[in-house]
Amino acid sequence: QVQLVESGGGLVQAGGSLRLSCAASAYTFSSYAMGWFRQAPGKEREFVAVTRWSGDRTYYADSVKGRFTISRDNAKNTVYLELKSLKPEDTAVYYCAATHRWDTAATMVSGETFGSWGQGTQVTVSS
Repeated sequence: QVQLVESGGGLVQAGGSLRLSCAASAYTFSSYAMGWFRQAPGKEREFVAVTRWSGDRTYYADSVKGRFTISRDNAKNTVYLELKSLKPEDTAVYYCAATHRWDTAATMVSGETFGSWGQGTQVTVSS
């Protein structure tokens, strides 16, 4: 398993921006697909975005498409999530996750293939 550490969360006003980072311990980071998920209080975990090993393929949740951007720097073993035009409903703990397996969008969205998860970083958007 790979160890993942998220950072970059915080309190921001609606319409603002944040950039989340997730640093991975893996020597073979480029062999992992990396995803971001989020969980709001009292709600189920929700898929946000995923990127394939080289960043050539990405999927986004409809709720964040056009506002959030996932990217990765394999030289730094880091995946990023750029959050723009934030809304109060984006408030959640954001988790990054890693998997060797790339599958259909439905499978990636389910999160079932991800075997390594970070501890999460809190994002709070005030209205």
